[in-house]
Amino acid sequence: MNARLDPHSAAAGAGATPAEVLDVVVVGAGISGVGAAYHLATQSPGTRFLVLESKDTFGGTWITHRYPGIRSDSDLYTFGYRFKPWMGAPIATAAEILKYMGEVIDENGLGERIRYRHAIERASWSSTDRVWTLAVHRLDTGERLTIATRFLWMCQGYYRHQAGYTPQWPGMETFGGRIVHPQAWPEDFDASGKRVVVIGSGATAATLVPALAGHCGHVTMLQRSPTWFVTGRNANVLADMLRELDLPPEWIHEIVRRKILFDQKALQARAFSDPDGLAADLLANVRAHVGDAVDVDRHFTPRYKPWRQRIAFIPDADLFKAVREGQASVVTDEIERFTPTGLLLKSGESLEADVIVTATGFELSVLGDIPFDIDGRPLDFAATVGWRGAMFTGVPNLVWVFGYFRASWTLRVDLLGDLVCRLLAHMRERGASVVTPALRPTEADMPLRPWVEPENFSPGYLARGGALLPKQGDRAPWIHSQDYGFDKDDLPAADLDDGSLVYE
Repeated sequence: MNARLDPHSAAAGAGATPAEVLDVVVVGAGISGVGAAYHLATQSPGTRFLVLESKDTFGGTWITHRYPGIRSDSDLYTFGYRFKPWMGAPIATAAEILKYMGEVIDENGLGERIRYRHAIERASWSSTDRVWTLAVHRLDTGERLTIATRFLWMCQGYYRHQAGYTPQWPGMETFGGRIVHPQAWPEDFDASGKRVVVIGSGATAATLVPALAGHCGHVTMLQRSPTWFVTGRNANVLADMLRELDLPPEWIHEIVRRKILFDQKALQARAFSDPDGLAADLLANVRAHVGDAVDVDRHFTPRYKPWRQRIAFIPDADLFKAVREGQASVVTDEIERFTPTGLLLKSGESLEADVIVTATGFELSVLGDIPFDIDGRPLDFAATVGWRGAMFTGVPNLVWVFGYFRASWTLRVDLLGDLVCRLLAHMRERGASVVTPALRPTEADMPLRPWVEPENFSPGYLARGGALLPKQGDRAPWIHSQDYGFDKDDLPAADLDDGSLVYE
């Protein structure tokens, strides 16, 4: 990093011209942004880059969410970075993940690259100057900055951190207790002796219910429809065995990582080749844990086939244990309205509650909800076509990290880290300062499809916000595969001179 570079002093008010231009700005210091910073520092030494983060610390998801029991729903051998061995249990708490990320930052000297409480209010591309100009608000001082960069690496994730999704039900204003969304968990929350209803059935609800069970009067998971669950010990037998052999941590991490990816691929393949058989096995597993405590056909049999939405992992079957032991209940119904003392359901049943937790999902955020313009024209992101799910037609010098639904997000972070660093090196070799994806003449009439096919994956946040996302084509390199097995071969071999990228 150029020691003379000081974007604080170099930038005055909006519209000012910075004294110096960065090579790359990484947006966000969550799991993607920290990974991007590592790859730039190690694969592109000499690159002048900064990470801009609106929060006061790193962590992203793991800082935003502070609800009881918060943990990963992916194993840390694949959710962890490929370059730093994971040494703990496969499913980790937020605190453990933050500690791991902090070690990555400290061990690689990335702290000096990160600027916290820097919120980007606008991003503008100038074809004349060949730079992105960022209007930045320093939340700690109130100062307005202008930071210029040749390349933008968007690593802010895909959900809105400011607020989660809460449907508006009739009568909410009449409820005499407390309504809480997990994404805005109050620090003063005390569930002791209280009747808690958690609305939802996904990974968040499945984490909250066992965490609250035994610490409140009673907790009920109220779901409109069930979710697919899989259970297992929060341990990895292969990792434990390899540690007994005193193998290097790097070997253990890579071997276990590959075995997990192999098993996940087999599970996903079976979800499409034998969905009924997989469903039967998943339900048999639930029955083995809950016994006669609950009607599995009614309360744990989803309407959709396995993997059309994410399968939630329940470590050590803690959710089912809470149900079996009577500390938690499951109710499958729909809400008619809120009442002063709880909820009236469409079946006519009432649920009494002191606290209602709306674990109802999140709101999709596209490019961090930052307004973008290109040469003064607002960017219509939904009108673009994705190049390998990472760059977009008509949008110069920008990559957006969008991870996997059915595998760990970080797997794509590492793959795109390699791709971006290779692309930046290729641009230097060509003497190019601009790269923009563009459809080739033979692709002008290519059929376009949604960014994510609804029949392939259909969570609520995509149904609500999918229209904001780019399109994909029907052939490479315009496919958004959402398949790590495909990407791990395709991205390293991507031809950067096949005409789908235009250099200037």
